Amino acid sequence: MVSFIVHGGAWDIPDELVDAHRQGVARAMQIGWDILSHGGSGVDAVEKAINYLEDDPTFDAGRGSFVNAAGEIELDASIMNGTTFRCGAVAAVQNIRYPISLARLVMDKSEHVLLAGKGAVQFGAENGVQQCSSNDLLVGRELERWKDLLAQKNYSTKDAFQKKKSLPSDTVGCVALDAAGILVAGTSTGGTPNKYPGRVGDSPMIGCGTYADSAIGGVSCTGWGEAIIKVVLAKTIVGLLEVNGGDTQAAADEGIYRLEKKVEGFGGVIVLNSQGIPAFSYNTPRMARAYRTTAMSDACIDV
Repeated sequence: MVSFIVHGGAWDIPDELVDAHRQGVARAMQIGWDILSHGGSGVDAVEKAINYLEDDPTFDAGRGSFVNAAGEIELDASIMNGTTFRCGAVAAVQNIRYPISLARLVMDKSEHVLLAGKGAVQFGAENGVQQCSSNDLLVGRELERWKDLLAQKNYSTKDAFQKKKSLPSDTVGCVALDAAGILVAGTSTGGTPNKYPGRVGDSPMIGCGTYADSAIGGVSCTGWGEAIIKVVLAKTIVGLLEVNGGDTQAAADEGIYRLEKKVEGFGGVIVLNSQGIPAFSYNTPRMARAYRTTAMSDACIDV
């Protein structure tokens, strides 16, 4: 059995952006599914699907990412192989078009798990990753959002999440189960609007935004990163799967319940268990997601 699930963020997605989110996750899902259904690896499926989302300015990953308080774009990403437990992540990198691919290079070609900032960019250059310009990543929508936030006194991402659940959170992620039984999870993000320079959220932190164990399950998270980190959400859900007999929906729901109950957090998760059974859960008004398994004749796509 092969299985693939993708998310494109959990927040109060406006009506006028629903179609773009639906089309984006649908296309990413198809890219991953085509690789898996032709015998490809879960690592390839996750990387290539996320590459597409990093290119789609609808989402907060790669092109179209949020601008930080200094007017710069800093990107985070991670990927994990649940059979070898090898993983790679990058944090606060600038001028990188596909941060998930750089994270994969860290996994495949280094002894490290997480590289940050200039060191991560240098490692990429040494392995053939060329930097792009900031204009390649910046879109007018985010420039205007940044200007608006600068005009707001005492702006708080915590308040935006807690009071309205509306802080844009278009982080993207995938979980794949390939024909070899390998679970792979990956996540990529531009972080939160107007974040302090150097801020790192949950997405590049193994166990927080991303985790995979082929014997149990894989998870990718999206939402308010500071809260997700505090409950180590991805690993928490995998731990729940281990003790509940692999019930993906129960584990996903319990993870989101703990996120809100313990740290007043908001967001969403996608999950696959070792059998490829998918689930998702979120406590925001909407979450963009798509999934398919070999037991399904077509994909399920919703926002």
